[in-house]
Amino acid sequence: MTDKLQNDIKNLIEEFNFNGHKKFKLIVLFGLLGDFDSFEYAINLKSFVDKNQDKSLDIFAIGIGNQNGKEKFCEFTGFHKENLIIVSDNQIHNNLKASKGLDIGFGGWINMLLMLSGINSFQTIKEVIRGYTGDRKAKQIYSEFDKIDVLKFSGKSFKNVFGDGYLRPFELATFRLNNMNEIIKNWSDYILNEEYLPQRGATFLLNNKNQIIYKFFSKDVLGYSSNMRDPLGFLNDLIKE
Repeated sequence: MTDKLQNDIKNLIEEFNFNGHKKFKLIVLFGLLGDFDSFEYAINLKSFVDKNQDKSLDIFAIGIGNQNGKEKFCEFTGFHKENLIIVSDNQIHNNLKASKGLDIGFGGWINMLLMLSGINSFQTIKEVIRGYTGDRKAKQIYSEFDKIDVLKFSGKSFKNVFGDGYLRPFELATFRLNNMNEIIKNWSDYILNEEYLPQRGATFLLNNKNQIIYKFFSKDVLGYSSNMRDPLGFLNDLIKE
């Protein structure tokens, strides 16, 4: 762990008052609020908090966006508004050496489309395919009672066709389609500046002395964790009561 990164994180905590009162602190650096990864990560964090109310963890996040986008993002994902800071550019990302993604000089849209095709984003195609084929080693997303707005049906459809207890075929793709639908409907609020579409994020887990005990820098679209089968598995592994 470099002293510079450690100091930069401490400065971030002071600047945005990321103090918290619990044993561990998770600081997440989103790219644009309207990035696929930002939505998916935020929803997973909300689910983690709901399932682990007794965990000694404070969660804070920084994302590129505006106030309207923040309101809609938090309403859709369930992420706590008071724990999300919005910024207008990627200066903090640059300071912390987060990946800028691909830049071939033709603008954010072209860069993002190329990354979605796997160029300079090597795990993306694998992750897209997994969304359609399912994954016996990953957890299911929808219960049979969940309503899926984008396709106007419930999670029971997955159970009836594929059973349950694992990530069923098309389940993750449907989840991402639902997120994408929300982004497209509110594009101008979520996508502050298309230049930042390729910007990737980062994750930092700190102990009660604000020392970094885990870090991850995303390089790929749909790659916000080192283990996308269990994106928040590192929390279960590292957080001990």
